Amino acid sequence: MNGVTIRDGAPADFPHLLELWRIAGSVPTPTDTPESLAALLAFDPDALIVAEAGGVVVGSVIVAWDGWRGSFYRLAVHPDARRRGLARELVRRGEERLRRRGAARLNAIAVFEEVAAKGFWESHGYLWEAGQARFIRDLEPSPDPGAQPPQRLR
Repeated sequence: MNGVTIRDGAPADFPHLLELWRIAGSVPTPTDTPESLAALLAFDPDALIVAEAGGVVVGSVIVAWDGWRGSFYRLAVHPDARRRGLARELVRRGEERLRRRGAARLNAIAVFEEVAAKGFWESHGYLWEAGQARFIRDLEPSPDPGAQPPQRLR
């Protein structure tokens, strides 16, 4: 991990994060927008951890705290920066951040079909909870007639 800086994410990182997630093969979601990332940081300025090397964003994780449990989202490492312990360090820092906030239980959200992701989380002591399902619903944008629809980056 020589030459890698791990720091809090900032609005200037948003386009780079969206590109990282695309390059890393993350499954796209409706929340992959600069507006959603801005809302995340407005709600919780400590939620976004970014890894940077040579001025390039090469890793990220969202560590969400809802006052009851901690959750990991969007753990991503650029393909050229993998197998060097970066994901492990991002998770370690996220766990520490969530522990300081009072979390006693952590969730890691990963696409089940991604065998490498499943193996990664299991190798770090996270257990797949058999019999559990995650239900999601994407909400339509606000019906406010003056609101502009969010712009998607391509």
